[in-house]
Amino acid sequence: MELGIYGLGRMGGNMAIRLIKGGHRVVASNRSRGPVDEAATEGAVPAYTLEEMVQKLEATPKIVWLMVPSGQVTDDTLHHVMTLLKPGDIIIDGGNSNWQDTVRRAKEVQAAGMHYMDCGTSGGIWGLKVGYSLMIGGEREIFEHCEPIFKTLAPENGYGYMGTNGAGHFVKMVHNGVEYGMLQAYGEGFEIIEKSPFAPDLREVTRVWQNGSVVRSWLLDLAALAFAEDPKLEKISGYVEDSGEGRWTVQAAIDEDVPAPVITLSLLQRFVSRQKESFSAKVIAALRNQFGGHAVKFEDGEMGGVKHQA
Repeated sequence: MELGIYGLGRMGGNMAIRLIKGGHRVVASNRSRGPVDEAATEGAVPAYTLEEMVQKLEATPKIVWLMVPSGQVTDDTLHHVMTLLKPGDIIIDGGNSNWQDTVRRAKEVQAAGMHYMDCGTSGGIWGLKVGYSLMIGGEREIFEHCEPIFKTLAPENGYGYMGTNGAGHFVKMVHNGVEYGMLQAYGEGFEIIEKSPFAPDLREVTRVWQNGSVVRSWLLDLAALAFAEDPKLEKISGYVEDSGEGRWTVQAAIDEDVPAPVITLSLLQRFVSRQKESFSAKVIAALRNQFGGHAVKFEDGEMGGVKHQA
C-alpha cells in the first residue's frame, strides 16, 4: 500500500523504515529536514512540507499517518492536512492523544467527508526490530482497508480493532497506566533486594527471574540490559517523567468509579521522584517535633530538637 507519514521522531522514523522494508510506498515528511533526508536514504519518498507530502501520494483514497505530540500540535497538524485532502481520504493518528480529543477530532474529520482512525502505538525504540503493538479505533471497514499497513507494523497477533473512534487511544491509555504499575513494582522490588543485608548481584537476580518465574516479562528483559550496562544504576538519576496517559487513566478510573490504587500510587510516586526536597515532609518533621519532641534534621546535616516555650 501507499501512505504518507508526518512526524519522523523516535517512533515515526522507525515505523516508516519498517513499512518500507515491508514493501509499502512511504512518503515521509517532518517539520525539520534532517529526518526526511534520513528516511530518504532508507527508501522513503521525501517531502519537506505537508503540501508536498499529500501531492506525492498517488493512490486513492490517500492515507496520511500523523505521528506528532498530543494536544495542540495534533490539532494544528490535523486541521492543516484536512485542507489538503479530499472526501474519502483517511487520516490516522498514531500518537498518544487523549481519547476524548480523538472523539472530537473524528467528528470534525467525518463532517468534512473524510475518515479518521486512532491507533494507540506501543513498542518504543524496539519497534523497528520486533514490531509495534497497535490498538486501533474507528470505522471497521476503514480498519480493514488499512489492515495491510497494520499487519506490517505489528508482530504476529500484535494489532487489533478495539471499536469506534477513541477506543484505540483509550485502550492504549490504560495500557500505559498498567505499565506505570508494573514499573513501580519492579522498582520497589529491586530496591528492597538492593538494600537487604544479602545485596545479591541484581544481574543475577534478573537472570533467574527471566527464566520460569511468574514475573518474567519484556520489562524484566530490559531491566537485565540496564543492570548489565550499570549494575548499581550509579549513572542515572531517579527522576521519572510521565507521558500524561497515567494521569488520564487515573481520571478515567475516577469517572468510572473503578478502584485503581496501584496505578494511582505509581503515578503519584513519579511526582515524588521529581522532588529534591519535599515541603510536605518538612511539615511532617516539624509537626512531629512540636507534638512529641522528635528530633529533626537541619539543613546543615545536624540532628536536634526544637525548644518549646512553657
